[in-house]
Amino acid sequence: MKTKTEWMEKGYVDEPIDKNMDLAAEIRRLCKEKDAIVLAHYYVKGEIQNIAHFIGDSLALAQKAAKTEARIIVMCGVHFMAETCKILCPDKLVLCPDLNAGCSLADSCRAEDLKKYKEEHPGYKVVSYVNTTAAVKALTDVVVTSGNARKVIESFAPDEKIIFGPDYNLGSYINTVTGRNMLLWNGGCHVHERFSVDETVRLKKEHPDAVVLAHPECKGAMLALADVVGSTAVILKHCVESDRKEFIIATEAGILHEIERQCRDKTFYPVPPEISEGGVGCSCNECHYMKMNSLEKLYNALKYEWPCVEVDEKISREAVKSINRMLELS
Repeated sequence: MKTKTEWMEKGYVDEPIDKNMDLAAEIRRLCKEKDAIVLAHYYVKGEIQNIAHFIGDSLALAQKAAKTEARIIVMCGVHFMAETCKILCPDKLVLCPDLNAGCSLADSCRAEDLKKYKEEHPGYKVVSYVNTTAAVKALTDVVVTSGNARKVIESFAPDEKIIFGPDYNLGSYINTVTGRNMLLWNGGCHVHERFSVDETVRLKKEHPDAVVLAHPECKGAMLALADVVGSTAVILKHCVESDRKEFIIATEAGILHEIERQCRDKTFYPVPPEISEGGVGCSCNECHYMKMNSLEKLYNALKYEWPCVEVDEKISREAVKSINRMLELS
């Protein structure tokens, strides 16, 4: 067995697991034994979604974490999601199967940079996307998700001065639909920024009856092609409730697992990424951070109750205000 110091260097527990073990059953057993709940984002692997107690988008996961009575929360998503759980539930043990599961969007906005930007723009309210670190949330007036951003922004007075970050594309979209003129932080998601406009046009020609659904983290040119712009939860809901049979999907491909489970009689076409200048396509339309979660890491996290996520108490006290403000408005 490795020492905890060796585990910490990796960011996850990598003890060998019996190949004959029914991992899903063992994870369920450990959850019951240890009073744990597994929360999973729509973008993680399907095998994890299948055994999670709850799957959802960032808003739904935060709401579920805030209400759970379980002793342990295992967040299968990315690190900022686990931080959000810990901020909302400081008395609970929050586990993150792989501490290396970060977020390109969160990385694009450092707390020290936002602090300086706030100082340069006195009198502005700060609205931060949930895809941010706890330290950034501590500098924020209210957090938003892609599902509630418009509602939250419209709760401010029409003449309120607002800094919106870090997702530039989401902020630009909200400016467009609300008529606001928010100052936008120049950050973006490495997956959503890559969806190909040309490939979307091709798919529309090949499938003229298909509905195009796009996440607001996509670029403006991509959103202009969409029939529906919305969060993962909105995209899922539309596919389930629509009487249409074909859909072109521009968001992280993990959502297809749940969509196809609920819509077995419908067909879905994921939008591929752009081709690079060298003629080589980007790796895929998946978030490699989300895919760091695995059944093996989840099992070991429950077994050893590590890696656990901690948030500095002072930062947590400030950050929870912006998160609770979002939950109050949702």
